[in-house]
Amino acid sequence: MKKIKLISSLLVMLLLFVVLTGYTNNDQKGNSTINVTYTLKQGKKTVATKKTTLKKNDKVVTGLKKNWKVKEVKGFITSIDGMKENQKKGIYWTYTINGKKVNKLANQQTLKNKDKVQFTLDKAE
Repeated sequence: MKKIKLISSLLVMLLLFVVLTGYTNNDQKGNSTINVTYTLKQGKKTVATKKTTLKKNDKVVTGLKKNWKVKEVKGFITSIDGMKENQKKGIYWTYTINGKKVNKLANQQTLKNKDKVQFTLDKAE
């Protein structure tokens, strides 16, 4: 009798494991990529706009580097496609996501589907 209870308990646990694991894997397979639009501005002038497909939870810098030649120092973007910051004049690269300023470095900020990222090279405010 004990063997039957033990076997039935193991079967129930195995069944639960298979069901829960299968549910999680199906959830992860769907929507594993995101679409993000990047815009580069120099002052008020738009220099470039590109749409790109990234992996879910990719960082801002990932899409930037996918589309342009990027230089960074300690997480700060210093040059995009040859357009460089000028520390003496106080001109730096800053970025927004969906029109909102971000207080994280580009290599730390996670993206979501349909985000609009805008990098601007201009005098710091």
